[in-house]
Amino acid sequence: QVQVAESGGGLAQAGGSLRLSCAVSGGTFSQYAMGWFRQAPGKERVFVAAISWSGASTYYADSVKGRFTISRDRDNAGNTVHLQMNSLKPEDTAVYYCAADPWGSTNRLAPASYDYWGQGTQVTVSS
Repeated sequence: QVQVAESGGGLAQAGGSLRLSCAVSGGTFSQYAMGWFRQAPGKERVFVAAISWSGASTYYADSVKGRFTISRDRDNAGNTVHLQMNSLKPEDTAVYYCAADPWGSTNRLAPASYDYWGQGTQVTVSS
């Protein structure tokens, strides 16, 4: 059974930084593409960032490009993917979800491409 668990959320001031981590267990992490999504109150879950199984390719939503960085442990040793969030804005406030795609789907932006999801971690950015 694949399990996905996020950590690192919390409260930050506008302009500040947070680092989210996502640990995957019970599966073959080195073969999974990974993604981060977020959902604000009353809104749909939307794509934030994704990384290929090798780490060679990364993808970002326009709203976070240049501010957020997705990465995965070198050689996938720690079964963990990270989301470094800098220059945070109040509009970044949301529950952030980590997800695993074991099939290498071509559409990294679609939640339906990901089979395994974490419970989410709250990120709140104050102005």
